[in-house]
Amino acid sequence: MTKLFAATSILTLSVASASAAADAPSKADVLNTYANIAEAKYDDSLIAAKELQEAVDAMIADPTDTALNAARAAWIAARVPYQQTEVYRFGNAIVDDWEGKVNAWPLDEGLIDYVEAPYSGPADENALAALNVIANPTFNLSGQAIDAREITPELLGDTLHEADGIEANVATGYHAIEFLLWGQDLNGHGKGAGNRPYTDYVQGDGCTNGNCDRRARYLSAATELLVSDLAWMADQWKDGGEARAALIANETAGVSAILTGMGSLSYGELAGERMRLGLMLNDPEEEQDCFSDNTHNSHYYDGLGIQNVYLGSYTRIDGTPVSGASLSDLVIASDPALDTEMKVKLANTMQSLGLLKATAEAGFTYDQMLERGNEGGELLIMGGVNGLIDQTKTIERIVITLELDQINIEGSDSLDNPNAVFH
Repeated sequence: MTKLFAATSILTLSVASASAAADAPSKADVLNTYANIAEAKYDDSLIAAKELQEAVDAMIADPTDTALNAARAAWIAARVPYQQTEVYRFGNAIVDDWEGKVNAWPLDEGLIDYVEAPYSGPADENALAALNVIANPTFNLSGQAIDAREITPELLGDTLHEADGIEANVATGYHAIEFLLWGQDLNGHGKGAGNRPYTDYVQGDGCTNGNCDRRARYLSAATELLVSDLAWMADQWKDGGEARAALIANETAGVSAILTGMGSLSYGELAGERMRLGLMLNDPEEEQDCFSDNTHNSHYYDGLGIQNVYLGSYTRIDGTPVSGASLSDLVIASDPALDTEMKVKLANTMQSLGLLKATAEAGFTYDQMLERGNEGGELLIMGGVNGLIDQTKTIERIVITLELDQINIEGSDSLDNPNAVFH
């Protein structure tokens, strides 16, 4: 009876496996869903950036506390769809080559505008750390005289951004705009974000900190450039777009790209560089949205982006669902238990990131969590870190199960070689 039972069980499993294989989506269908979600996410990011631009224009035209706070709220809203696109990095070269224009951090904000200590002078490794383009209509850069009397998107993107090849010279993107809306966060591990006054944009009498006309022009140009850059990337994912075409050119490589993006964002980038590193250094400047104290949201929506790519389902900012054949469906066809494991780990990570987000919104901010000796903060951050590391292990198992070529997952010294962080 035992042998008969075993044979029957094997037969049942074989039939179930055959059925699962028959129901498996094609890789082409999975890649199509992935590309459709990318198109929707970048389009949503563009829509939100245009709303930010409208709020910035209104604030510049009539600077008030209310108008400045409206622009800040629009910036925070714009981060929600954009952060969910970061899972498209690492595996898609066109995205990673472009991403530094719109989301590079950390930045030496003294390149852009006035700053207070400890950023009041050039650092040995970056002579431009206190250039203050807003206060200086002409300056020398790499041995050349630069005419910056007119602040344009071209000046910011082509001349200033990553000037002298230094990544900290961030002149464009979300974080340059964030700095111009909030100013420096000088609270250390204490409560409070940056507190730039609206009078920094008042024209004529009442202008604070000088150069309000140039500050307004810089903010306007940076926002205009963000909209332009996002419009370009949204087009790359439309039918016939370069990013979509590169993805579908090789179906196996395309599926590997999905997993590369998921694994690298989970492990080296988010768990390592954005979370564990800041905790090791206990440095409030090592938080991605450091001027606005919005880091908890950026981490949460990065995690959500990983989850919705695996599940093949995204809800647009207007509530419209975008879904289809998913990587999850592909894994189910090969190993249903592994798919369940992946879904559980993704859910666990989102629970941890959700707890971090809710706690920050309740008043215990991310920079407070980073303070040395703050056990509660460390537990919250490490909950997210551990969840992200754990789900990366399952991502690696999925690569093996789907018989894909080995993928390169981004690492981080904070996770792989912690002693190197302090040298």
